[in-house]
Amino acid sequence: MDFRIEPMQTGDWPQVSMIYKEGIDTGNATFETTVPEWAVWDEKHRPDCRLVARHSESILGWAALTSVSSRCVYAGVAEVSVYVAAAGRGQGIGRALLERLVAESEQAGLWMLQASIFPENMTSITLHTACGFREVGRREKIGQMNGLWRDTVFMERRSRIVGV
Repeated sequence: MDFRIEPMQTGDWPQVSMIYKEGIDTGNATFETTVPEWAVWDEKHRPDCRLVARHSESILGWAALTSVSSRCVYAGVAEVSVYVAAAGRGQGIGRALLERLVAESEQAGLWMLQASIFPENMTSITLHTACGFREVGRREKIGQMNGLWRDTVFMERRSRIVGV
């Protein structure tokens, strides 16, 4: 399938939010239980480094960064989100999005990207590893979901060109 990676636009939110909901519904993508309104999502995520994978007029996936802290010492550190629509999985969309997100993060001056991934989500762990992330550790019982404690695998990618 042909697709192109482009900057996310405000008008993409209806399709982006549907893909986000698909991820939420799997139970293994995020601790979030509902998709926020655009204004809430927009406020939380960096205004740069927001991408979509587009096929014709359909969005097949998205990726974005969230700053990890407002403290200046962490200005170059961000958390990664990558979601692929069920219809687009297994076609290289996630990898294309994450590779482009890494490149754009470095252009934006970021030196470290991190991801917290449920250990059951081996597809995401494999994707992040393929894109240069390494496992730093496992956060045991870091949060509850539906009354059950969940672990996350904590991964990071250090830039080889920013902050060296």
